[in-house]
Amino acid sequence: MKLSGWRVEYTITLLIIFAGILLFIPTSLQSTVQANLITKWKDCYNKLTYVQDVILKQEKQEILTSFRRAKTAEEREEIFREILKPYFRLYTTKATKHYHSKFMNGERVPKDSIYYFTDYYFSDKKMVVGIKDVPNAAEQENMFLITIDVNGLLPPNTWGKDIFGAKIYSDRIESLGEDLSLPDMKNDCSQEGTGVACSYYYKIGGSFAD
Repeated sequence: MKLSGWRVEYTITLLIIFAGILLFIPTSLQSTVQANLITKWKDCYNKLTYVQDVILKQEKQEILTSFRRAKTAEEREEIFREILKPYFRLYTTKATKHYHSKFMNGERVPKDSIYYFTDYYFSDKKMVVGIKDVPNAAEQENMFLITIDVNGLLPPNTWGKDIFGAKIYSDRIESLGEDLSLPDMKNDCSQEGTGVACSYYYKIGGSFAD
């Protein structure tokens, strides 16, 4: 009887341990996936910075002149897309119209939001890249917004999880959220926020587990 009771206790202990492992594995896998997505975003930002450096050193005046001569936002976006094309290996074909982005709080990005993009393009690494002209921007102001879904068409298609972005100026690049205070940045990079500020928050070492 004592041996039988010991076996029951042993079995229950094993079941509890096994259940704990099952609970831990999804969380661990999710953390690994998120960390990989953040690493991809940091790589993309570094690439954007490199493109900016090349432009400043070689072709700034020529490119700015091209932007001024462009008559529509579409023409300006086309010029900027051609600049990015060799670095991000963008395809000319636009991404499917069925692609939709969400904020971290679960709300779909509305059409009247500055973070709503009409056109997206695929890169050769399956990423989805959006480019948006900022109307009537002076040279010292941000000229374009760029969004990069580092996970491509695969879910979650959510800001702060697999979607990140930056402001493109004539002389610099800033991750979205860089203009916020740390408390506001951290609040936005949460389930209650939009997730847009995660673009900068993660870049400075903020944790997605906070």
